[in-house]
Amino acid sequence: MPPELARLRHSIDNIDSALVHLMAERFRATQQVGVLKAELELPASDPAREAEQVARLRALAEESGLDPVFAEKFFAFIVAEVIRHHEAIAAQG
Repeated sequence: MPPELARLRHSIDNIDSALVHLMAERFRATQQVGVLKAELELPASDPAREAEQVARLRALAEESGLDPVFAEKFFAFIVAEVIRHHEAIAAQG
């Protein structure tokens, strides 16, 4: 394998590891939000907050040279999982 390819793959592996750790940290925080929402009897989904986040993340994506459509799709996937977790927490309580 060419050294440059190995170097790039190693860099990608490091970035992927960081992404997994960041996602784990994000989901720990959203679990706490889910508990609070359940205690306060708030809905699992907050469409206004989600719309604000989509706009913010699309702008960040554009500034970073990332396709904003991809960023929005990625965020939608995460939010769907968070909502599922929040609904499960509410059902327990």
